[in-house]
Amino acid sequence: MKTYLLPVLAILFSTTLSSLGADLLADVQKGGLEIKSISSLSFATDGVLLLAEPATASVVAIRTGDTGPFDKLTKPVADVTGSVAAGLGTTSENVTIKDLAVNPASGRIYLSVQRKPDNAVLVVVVDAKGEISPLDVSGLEWVRVTLPGGTTSKVTNITDVAFDGEKVFASGTCNEEFASRIFTLPVPIKHGATASVFSAETYHVAHNRWETKAPIQSFIPYHTDEGQFVVGAFACTPVAKFRVDDIQSGAQVKGVSMVELGSGNRPLDLFSYQDKSGKDWLVVHTQRFQKNLFGPSAFWAARVDMDYLDGADEAKTNKNAPRRDVKATQGPKGMEIVDALFGALQVDKLGTSEAVVLRETDGKQSLEVIALPN
Repeated sequence: MKTYLLPVLAILFSTTLSSLGADLLADVQKGGLEIKSISSLSFATDGVLLLAEPATASVVAIRTGDTGPFDKLTKPVADVTGSVAAGLGTTSENVTIKDLAVNPASGRIYLSVQRKPDNAVLVVVVDAKGEISPLDVSGLEWVRVTLPGGTTSKVTNITDVAFDGEKVFASGTCNEEFASRIFTLPVPIKHGATASVFSAETYHVAHNRWETKAPIQSFIPYHTDEGQFVVGAFACTPVAKFRVDDIQSGAQVKGVSMVELGSGNRPLDLFSYQDKSGKDWLVVHTQRFQKNLFGPSAFWAARVDMDYLDGADEAKTNKNAPRRDVKATQGPKGMEIVDALFGALQVDKLGTSEAVVLRETDGKQSLEVIALPN
């Protein structure tokens, strides 16, 4: 899940979430849902699946009814693409797995899939035994929230979506000078045009300049006693935080770049976890689009000590933000490569200390559970 909460806040939000129940959605529709595209998947509470749908510039929330009990994948699923294809009546070369999300209520794995030649967009579910079935949305309840572009602009992409217990966040772009956008959807998630929008400006450490067009590629909501933030990762790869509480829709938000992980990378997934010692880590899963400097794959991940996100000293942020040693597996202290995520095409956290990984080996994709480093 893409959330990081301080312990006291986590308890409060746990109470809030359990009381939401059926009230998480409002003005609910039933049946008739058509999904035209999916750029990102994630989960709210109570088995509510969130889809980012760029084709309609919207976020769709679906009440799946998958509320537990929790039962994680027991063994790897070899050639998962072939298994998905067989279930959809086609062959593996006609199927592309675009994203995955773990339902924290049940442990089941949800995959967004594009099928050729009809370009159908589907969601399939993988249970604990590795059995795969399409998600039948025909009788499910859902809402669609259209994201605002502006008076003369439109939303051109949605890169990520996440729920933090109080609201839904999405990131994306519009066709304006200040193109990078953060969207918020209040809870209950109400069908219609109910979202707010902020323009995001970020200091790109590797580029040595402020930028307004580059989108947040992936993010987590982040709560501290100072307020509510979105922590996002960008291509080339600054990790920045944006304060998003008490901001009016339409405002411009200036981010603070906290760390720099190196140019030539595109972030794919972000999540946080706590190791056995109690230290909190942010995992940034990326794809290298320039020459590899280390490791066996262009797909890799680093973990960053979450203490880096709490820095407020201007002498240690933005152009002075700490930079990862791009030619080593560790360094500076609190930044290190996660070896288990080399070759991971997609990843999402499972429980508190594991992750589900879609990995490619010898031309075939497998689905497996890995332990996160302690």
